[in-house]
Amino acid sequence: MVMFDKIVGIEPLGLEPFAIDALYTLAKEVVLYDDLPQTDAEIIKRISDADAVLVSYTTEIREPVLRTVPNVKYIGMCCSLYSPESANVDILFANAMGIDVRGVRDYGDVGVKEYVIHELVGFLHGYNGKMYKDMPYEITDLKVGIVGMGTTGRIIKDVLQNFDADLSYYSRTRYEDVENEGVKYMDFYALLEDVDVLFTCLNKNVILMDQDAFNHFGHGKVMFNTSIGPSFEVDALRKWLDEGSNEFFCDSNEALGNLALLDHPHVNCRGRSSGRTKQALVRLSEKVLKNIHDFQEN
Repeated sequence: MVMFDKIVGIEPLGLEPFAIDALYTLAKEVVLYDDLPQTDAEIIKRISDADAVLVSYTTEIREPVLRTVPNVKYIGMCCSLYSPESANVDILFANAMGIDVRGVRDYGDVGVKEYVIHELVGFLHGYNGKMYKDMPYEITDLKVGIVGMGTTGRIIKDVLQNFDADLSYYSRTRYEDVENEGVKYMDFYALLEDVDVLFTCLNKNVILMDQDAFNHFGHGKVMFNTSIGPSFEVDALRKWLDEGSNEFFCDSNEALGNLALLDHPHVNCRGRSSGRTKQALVRLSEKVLKNIHDFQEN
């Protein structure tokens, strides 16, 4: 296994201490920054003589940076990587420059199902002040739609099936195994019109809930966004919420998309990721190290 000459973590990475210790066995020099670089020039300054770079989800590494750092041959994303289009690293250009970019998946999704049950049950039963109907309501037979049947969508599907929800889904890909479990596939607009509670579980930068979609969704409804970023157009969401009989839930400010919405009476945002648990950070750390090991061994 060939060691790196220098690993640079250009921003806070969220890695556990055991992973930080391990980095020092994988490179001759390790430099880890505890603040965010504010400009491309600062990013370039930090990684100019590094051959390996670690980045979380906050800082973007785009073509102008990649053109000026010829020593870099590996970029490790200490965050979820779903597709090159949704990444905060220009993966296609990096690959064209001979830079290997690797991210992780499925490390923070477990906490999402606990968040979903906490908020949904609290709202249905009125435990947190607001209540869905004029008396407590069960998840049993509740019409729930899931948009996106990736890892998070499947986790939500599994937990709500345990509560006997009436589940439907929409996805670009149909899944026979999901439908064999009794989850109905529906066209997007038909699903919006049919369900009472909607979960959007989409890749970063995928926006499906525009004004037309909210018109189909209608009112007296509940929406959860469990995507990393907003799954909706902000103005369309605000107009839908202003009607007064709808409720919106998300865990993090990133999933809300616009902090001006925090003050809306029908927005329920916790301000932090439900996937950022102790166990999730351990899984993240293990997967980041495995990516480095796999690259060095090959």
